[in-house]
Amino acid sequence: QTSALCDLCRCRHKAHWSGHRSRLDRFKPFGDKSDYAFEELVAEIGACFLGAQVGVEPITDESAAYIDHWLKAMREDNKVIFKAAAKAQQAADFILDCAHNPTEAGFMIA
Repeated sequence: QTSALCDLCRCRHKAHWSGHRSRLDRFKPFGDKSDYAFEELVAEIGACFLGAQVGVEPITDESAAYIDHWLKAMREDNKVIFKAAAKAQQAADFILDCAHNPTEAGFMIA
């Protein structure tokens, strides 16, 4: 399980990495907790998507609890999970494309 956690952590960091303005330009200045929460949702869901693609089984109890925590921070938007999942899929697709066509030195998914 420790190895899977490390692999999922790398996937999560890659999901955050994809948001840079030179990549998917997802980052906006964090004006409040909901902006930060949204990025955390994207990264966690993206890590699950990436893990599924590369054969790293998500630890669903931990991922679900983490996602639930950030969803509670964003209660006013009942569509946020769908918005975050769409951005997470974009991130996963971008990262997988980079892995197949490396443009960054030393690029690894997990």
